[in-house]
Amino acid sequence: MMTPASAARAAISTMMRKFKPEDLPPLGRFHYHQGVFLSGVWENQLLDPSPELSGYVRAWCDSHILENGKITGFDVTQLDDVQPGILLFPFYAQSGQEKYRRALDTLAQTVMDFPRNPEGGLWHKHRYPNQMWLDGLYMAGPLCAQYAACFDKPEYLELTIDQALMMCDKTRDPKTGLLYHAYDQARVQPWADKVSGKSPEFWGRSMGWVGVAILNDLDFAPANHPKRALLEGEVKSLLNALLPFQGADGRWYQVVDKPDHPDNWPENSCTCLYAAALCKAVRTGIMDTSKLDAARRAFEGVISSLRFEGDDLLLGDVCVGTGVGDYTHYINRPTSVNDLHGMGAFLIMCAEAQRAGL
Repeated sequence: MMTPASAARAAISTMMRKFKPEDLPPLGRFHYHQGVFLSGVWENQLLDPSPELSGYVRAWCDSHILENGKITGFDVTQLDDVQPGILLFPFYAQSGQEKYRRALDTLAQTVMDFPRNPEGGLWHKHRYPNQMWLDGLYMAGPLCAQYAACFDKPEYLELTIDQALMMCDKTRDPKTGLLYHAYDQARVQPWADKVSGKSPEFWGRSMGWVGVAILNDLDFAPANHPKRALLEGEVKSLLNALLPFQGADGRWYQVVDKPDHPDNWPENSCTCLYAAALCKAVRTGIMDTSKLDAARRAFEGVISSLRFEGDDLLLGDVCVGTGVGDYTHYINRPTSVNDLHGMGAFLIMCAEAQRAGL
């Protein structure tokens, strides 16, 4: 069985052989696909500092951040393009270059100015009026929380906390404690329940984004913040709700609450994100150490699913990006091998598993 550190090294080496940093897909975009992958690279190089790895991450950032701070390939109409901004904080701290600060200012202001539904919830994209998606908590929250702490802008932490609490409240299933993928405040989308506005299914990766995002938000929330306990409670509630649905091989399924459906399938990116969140929740004292057993089984389940071609590690069973829909919609989504969603989630898991001593 590979260790978390050896698995991370194999995954990063595989991807670095395939892509120059500036060529990471989608080419020419400042987007969360690259952001989640490079976040995973960064987390692992923090544990084993490497000029090669930090230089790889910075090279991608510098391929998009011009000297005046303008961000190339950035779409201001979607929260998905805010997420990579978290990569800029360490380079600003190290170099003091104003281009990074200006880019961070742009990204944070984009979130603050983003359209909101009548209840104050951020839309997921401009073209999705009044829709809140769980994914958005990962795309915008950690950047705003860190921006608040680094630049003494507490209003951004308040925004982050309030959005997380609202999202969980609007999407929670009172029976299972799981979170539905999305919420339509207007109740007009075909997938939206006409009474609650909730979408009909529990999509695996979307809940993974939530756990990881809120734990990252908490890194920048003061210990005495009056709403800190509420955020910690949301993480604990979600992770406890997920545990009964863990599959026999340690992995969770594409539609989480239906592992017994013959057309459902184990999905690696959500499994990685849940394992990472469990490890971090234990490390930060939110959950007790008994929860590491589920994280260990998840890690081992993902590792057992890997294949190799020569030196290249192949991570499959990863859902490509998806919109909101019914059970058939999620089950019929294609899977990919070594896409950046999956590799990023895998690397985040490896870093947290290593910290947990798995």
